[in-house]
Amino acid sequence: MKRRDATGVNEVLEEDEVSAVLRDTFYGGKAGKRSPAKPKKKKPDHYDVICISLYKEDLGRLDKMVAKLKKQGHRRISRSALIRFALDQVDIGDFPRAY
Repeated sequence: MKRRDATGVNEVLEEDEVSAVLRDTFYGGKAGKRSPAKPKKKKPDHYDVICISLYKEDLGRLDKMVAKLKKQGHRRISRSALIRFALDQVDIGDFPRAY
């Protein structure tokens, strides 16, 4: 016989049944898979996403340069594209010793 809680509503599932339902459906247990897993896409290997730190002033300068280039018609320019361009132009032989 089902018990009644304080509100008078019948309990539908026992506590261990609730845990099993949550484990299998909500938390992704084996029995609760709703749709087959999508095949993983191959990650591109021609670039890496990295994190670098820049001073706010340097980021401001970079953003101003990007904005200026966009006004000049370089629609697809970005921070990373400008940094890649700068890397191609730099001569490390001229790099100051005390930097």
